[in-house]
Amino acid sequence: MNLSLQLERTAHSMPTKSAFIFQSQQTSYQELNGAVTKLASQLEALGCKKGDHIALITGNSPHFIIGLYAALRIGAVVVPINPMYTIPEMLYILKNGHVKTVIMLDVLIPKFVEMEKDLPAITNYIACESGKMGQFDSNLLSGKIKSFATLVSNGNLDYKPPIINEGDTALILYTSGTTGHPKGAMLSHKNLYSNAKDVADYLQMNEDDRVVAALPMFHVFCLTVSLNAPLMNGGTVLIVPKFSPHAVFELTKTYEATIFAGVPTMYNYLLQAGIPDHKADFSSVRLCISGGASMPVALLKNFEKTFGVIISEGYGLSEASPVTCFNPLDRPRKPGSIGTSIKNVENKVVDEFGEVLPPGEVGELIVRGPNVMKEYYQMPEETAVTLKDGWLYTGDMARMDDEGYFYIVDRKKDMILVGGYNVYPREVEEVLYAHPLVAETAVIGVPDPEAGEAVVSFVVAKDASLTEEMLRDFCKEQLAPYKIPSKFEFIEELPKNTTGKIMRRSLRDHVKQ
Repeated sequence: MNLSLQLERTAHSMPTKSAFIFQSQQTSYQELNGAVTKLASQLEALGCKKGDHIALITGNSPHFIIGLYAALRIGAVVVPINPMYTIPEMLYILKNGHVKTVIMLDVLIPKFVEMEKDLPAITNYIACESGKMGQFDSNLLSGKIKSFATLVSNGNLDYKPPIINEGDTALILYTSGTTGHPKGAMLSHKNLYSNAKDVADYLQMNEDDRVVAALPMFHVFCLTVSLNAPLMNGGTVLIVPKFSPHAVFELTKTYEATIFAGVPTMYNYLLQAGIPDHKADFSSVRLCISGGASMPVALLKNFEKTFGVIISEGYGLSEASPVTCFNPLDRPRKPGSIGTSIKNVENKVVDEFGEVLPPGEVGELIVRGPNVMKEYYQMPEETAVTLKDGWLYTGDMARMDDEGYFYIVDRKKDMILVGGYNVYPREVEEVLYAHPLVAETAVIGVPDPEAGEAVVSFVVAKDASLTEEMLRDFCKEQLAPYKIPSKFEFIEELPKNTTGKIMRRSLRDHVKQ
């Protein structure tokens, strides 16, 4: 079984059901599956074959969904790319990922004209009409450019796809690359299908659910939780082209959304914008899902109290397709926890020798299951470090309680060593988030000649009256002296990547300046 075949089955069983809604336009499962089949036939006619690498650079749109499932249907390997990447960032992935065909937004054509000389291996450019440009010149890019809409329109509904094996690579997902060049996690059809099915089952998604896709579709969190999982069971995807609190509230209210998935910063923005004007707009939402980074407990409790909806915090990573844990819906949710292992996935906490640690002790979280990647693309050394004896070593420090609930303490590489004592940034951030005048905060370690490292906190204040002395006094009540930041730096906004994760590397670079 694979995602494309599952889409075909759903289209057969509920043809008129809405698969997705985009800019007030509803598309049924039958219409979606037909567009996928037509594009698949045209991709093959253009010379694309099973195993070829196809880049998908479209942002949140129907183009992404149709392009993804059409490429999977012919057995191609999809390489999703952030449309906002710079030319050097795109070039690295396109060349490292051995891409032969590019499906892109038409507004990116000028960028590809500039890159064309460095991409001789690309044989097809397929431009998706965004409505922001007029008709493009078909002679551009050496005449290799085609219209997405025209291809779909001229496609063949009788197309017969090749046989797809569950172990075949379906996706090469390049990690965010917070340090050095990004690595391409190779995910198989089994990886993607199993995780989408297990997530849908775990969260009890069904055909009545309307899931808000506000996260970037090129990121695996949205790809699995907000796209593949609802389509697995006949749900409807509500596409948000670009996240904004207003767009989310409007879509949620108009179509009575039932599930919202986001990263903690999104919840923070919704909370700030939602009081008091938009509380009723979330009344139809039965479940919120948080991942991508640890959610401060204070933020979680404030959001739930304001909107009257439970947030189920989970955990995942690109290399695991991505979900490994969720707070269960049939048992008490534990604030601050990433929950328990989802069906078919094992998580455990180990020491530096790979030995399992008892409940309560902090070690590295490792994962095993049908969702774990095959390998990193053409990086055997990196693969050997990350995959050992069938287990994926996540690089995250965690602990497990007596009931099997896991808690992320921090990234292994983000741990701060102050005078021989371990300081986990999240612990300090949790305390600071509890201060009523703190909107956002991030804690990092910086070199210190005496203690080895010092703790520094970057703070976005809700009010200009907040001072460093007030924060230090607040921390003294709840933290050991060595955990208290030696410096509080007030900034207007924390640097974030496109998925809303705080870029700690940028903060470290800021300190060096």
